[in-house]
Amino acid sequence: MAATPRFRDDASATPHPDGAPVTAPSDRKHPVDETLPPLKMFTSGLQHVAAMYAGVVAPPMIVGPAVGLSPKETAFLMGASLFTAGIATLLQTLGFWRIGARLPFVNGVSFAGVTPMVAIGKDRGHDGIAVIFGAIIVASLLGFVLAPYFCKLVRFFPPVVTGTVITLIGVSLLPVAFNWSQGGNATAHDYGSTTNITMAAVTLVIVLALRKLLRGFLQQIAILLGLIIGTLIAIPVGITDFGAIENADAVGFPTPFHFGAPQFEIAAIVSMSIVMLVCMTESTADMLALGKIVDRPADERTIEGGLRADTLGSAVSPLFNGFMCSAFAQNIGLVAMTKVRSRFVVAAGGGILILLGLFPVAASVIALVPLPVLGGAGIVLFGSVAASGIQTLAGAALEKGENALIVAAAVGVGLIPIAAPDFYHAFPKDLLVVLDSGISTGCVVAIVLNLAFNHLGRKADPEAGTAPGGHDPVKAMEVAAH
Repeated sequence: MAATPRFRDDASATPHPDGAPVTAPSDRKHPVDETLPPLKMFTSGLQHVAAMYAGVVAPPMIVGPAVGLSPKETAFLMGASLFTAGIATLLQTLGFWRIGARLPFVNGVSFAGVTPMVAIGKDRGHDGIAVIFGAIIVASLLGFVLAPYFCKLVRFFPPVVTGTVITLIGVSLLPVAFNWSQGGNATAHDYGSTTNITMAAVTLVIVLALRKLLRGFLQQIAILLGLIIGTLIAIPVGITDFGAIENADAVGFPTPFHFGAPQFEIAAIVSMSIVMLVCMTESTADMLALGKIVDRPADERTIEGGLRADTLGSAVSPLFNGFMCSAFAQNIGLVAMTKVRSRFVVAAGGGILILLGLFPVAASVIALVPLPVLGGAGIVLFGSVAASGIQTLAGAALEKGENALIVAAAVGVGLIPIAAPDFYHAFPKDLLVVLDSGISTGCVVAIVLNLAFNHLGRKADPEAGTAPGGHDPVKAMEVAAH
């Protein structure tokens, strides 16, 4: 077997036992720190944008209508999300001081926050958005303070916890896709019509066919291509609305606090703080996996820098009308598949995201996609998130100890708001912000039960993958990334 190539990496240099410096076998930069020719840098960066694009714009497309924003305001929110995702990605890849993992690490709007944000801002208009932004700012600053300590707690978040949370994220969002497939507005005369559902089904088939038939870059953007083809088909059907693009400006800037100054409500802050812990858990696992893939293992300092970039990016995001940001696992799979490990490629993708956010007309084009078309693609998109969680659980040794029981209880509690939306109707309204989010409640149950069964009162079983240092989150996240 050929020896693993050695690269210049001052951070990992070790002295010779006799005190003499060790001369590196090669002065070539580590692939993570290499820059590529401009054209390849741009096209590879664009590929990362294509792989994450639908994931970035989907949360504002959910939250905007839910809080009562107009199509034009929702388009503005999508442009702002692209802009702030670019900022967060640059913080991760380029970094400064002790902020940033300095890995090819893509950041974008977190799916984990969608359901709680809808619960916080539902039908409250601009006030709802202001409360959401206030909660994100506080939760993110708390996360920034906790980052140096949280990076030491990774042993308490094995695949049995992270897999459960990721699965719940996908499952919790699937009802949104089903609602879109029916038309999105339950009061509309054509809600649930055969036309709407047929368009959703056609889009779903198109996306699946493209994923099967295409290869390489085109396969990576199958969802985006499916949305384009579905929208073109929907034009003669008569369910495409051109209002947003007709009113959009060609160039614009996401004006700070466009929807008003942030407002601070305790229940909303608690809910988003839980989401931040979920995001930090996901990002930690993703950094462990990505570090191994690019041959630069993520140590505590790397994870601390990555979490600081996550939380700082999330704290700045509401200033420009964006949401909480976290790692995008699909881009880790892209790095593994293409073998392009340069962090500057991903930084180029962050620059592209910022440019897209500065052109509202480009963002408004996305608003042309009819909700039934988006619903068909959303079934694949959100289902893929759930599938990633299931893949992570596959490495969680569910046959060992009480791991299966942990998953069963956490998933069961997390599904309550979906299966029985009125289950908590008698509880105080402030508590509903947390309880109505299956992701938040499921995460809390998974963490508490994992501590109770695998860490407190008895020795953890190393074979169960739950003992400190006994599990391999890298292996589990590598599976999810692929």
